[in-house]
Amino acid sequence: MVAQYSAKTFDLGIEPFEAAPGEAIPTYGAARSVVDAMRHRGRIGESLALSALGRYLRRNGRSGVGELQHIARELDALSVIRPAVEAVLA
Repeated sequence: MVAQYSAKTFDLGIEPFEAAPGEAIPTYGAARSVVDAMRHRGRIGESLALSALGRYLRRNGRSGVGELQHIARELDALSVIRPAVEAVLA
């Protein structure tokens, strides 16, 4: 799958990953990855996207919701994320 991202939001949610000692590469963090999965759920499958969301919320709990909402707001995906988070946490 190929997706295009706006230059304005391309760096949103990037975290360094140490691939080797002293060698950090930029990768999207968990919250950005979950938001992208939910945005592209039609391509990757809704069950996979919801599974990613569920795992993220089990790992981060309610404290991770703020980061999801921030990224979703920046990517114009809050209308997708908010109801899914509410359903998973219900």
